[in-house]
Amino acid sequence: MQITNNINWAILVTGWGRNAVDTLQAYMDKKLGASKISLVIYESEPCGAAEMAKNINVETLQLKKQDFDNALDYQKKIIEELQNRNIDYIFMLNYKYIIRENMLSAFPGRIINIHPSLFPSFLGTKTAIQDALEYGVKVTGITTHIIDDKVDEGEILCQVPIKVKDDDTFDTLYPKFAKKGAKLIIKTMKNIENLHVITERDNE
Repeated sequence: MQITNNINWAILVTGWGRNAVDTLQAYMDKKLGASKISLVIYESEPCGAAEMAKNINVETLQLKKQDFDNALDYQKKIIEELQNRNIDYIFMLNYKYIIRENMLSAFPGRIINIHPSLFPSFLGTKTAIQDALEYGVKVTGITTHIIDDKVDEGEILCQVPIKVKDDDTFDTLYPKFAKKGAKLIIKTMKNIENLHVITERDNE
């Protein structure tokens, strides 16, 4: 894949989309250089990410998995919509479904996820923050990674540690994840921008 202009991004959200809202805000504040967020695909309502996208003139598309016969048909529709818009990279931000082989093949190495733990700890769970608290770790964190055919694995892109205090609860720890996660997403996107700038220079 050769990208000559802006990197064309889509965001996938199934819930309210706190991380996606923060990312769209950063995009609106011009904290990204060679990236264009072109589409937000969402499922549930209300969806803060969809509302934010509409406010800043980013296209939104609601697709409900329950409206399709099976997961493959649902993801075939997502692939079709993404390809019709020439999407380069996909960021899963609060997206709860497993990516199937057909979508992995359509966007190899270009589907990115954020997970609330430091890989390789607390994988394959939707309660990684709570699990870290229950386990009693002193340091947890956040990882962005490329999706592959295994759940919560794939190439690590960026990580940030988060210290856990003795008196921390989910309610005190979650805001740290939200704040650092917002920055990590933008860092990840900037790193991909830089990768393609370097690649283009190498090809000149």
